[in-house]
Amino acid sequence: MNLYDIDLVTIDGKPQKMAAYRGRTLLIVNVASECGFTPQYAGLQVLYEKFKDRGFVVLGFPCNQFGHQEPGGEAEIGQFCSRNYGVTFPMFAKIDVNGANAHPLYQYLKSEKPGILGTEAIKWNFTKFLVGSDGTILKRYAPSDKPEAIEADVAAKL
Repeated sequence: MNLYDIDLVTIDGKPQKMAAYRGRTLLIVNVASECGFTPQYAGLQVLYEKFKDRGFVVLGFPCNQFGHQEPGGEAEIGQFCSRNYGVTFPMFAKIDVNGANAHPLYQYLKSEKPGILGTEAIKWNFTKFLVGSDGTILKRYAPSDKPEAIEADVAAKL
């Protein structure tokens, strides 16, 4: 499987392929609106605004698998992100990141960049994957790693 062959659905229900992001440096994040890490949306937006003109994109994937912290539908999620955090980076339809119904994107990310001690499972919302412009999965960050703390890594890849 190639990263760029993976099918996605945008938060407004439109089909899209990861190929739309070929040649860009990406930060892929599973997000939730009712999580202790939800304020990271602000930092993710700052990173996106700071580096988007240099080929950087944040991709947000809502997930309800951790404490049911993303109970709403796509329209509600989109409104929440826009209203509360001014999110303008691409957001996608709600997905599973673990288990039998894990989205193919997350199956790929986890197999390419396992977590601590080789575990593949996503532990919580706001796990982040830095992807190089060539599609290489460069680094996996814990939910507690704030966007501002990974800014230097993003800048170094642009």
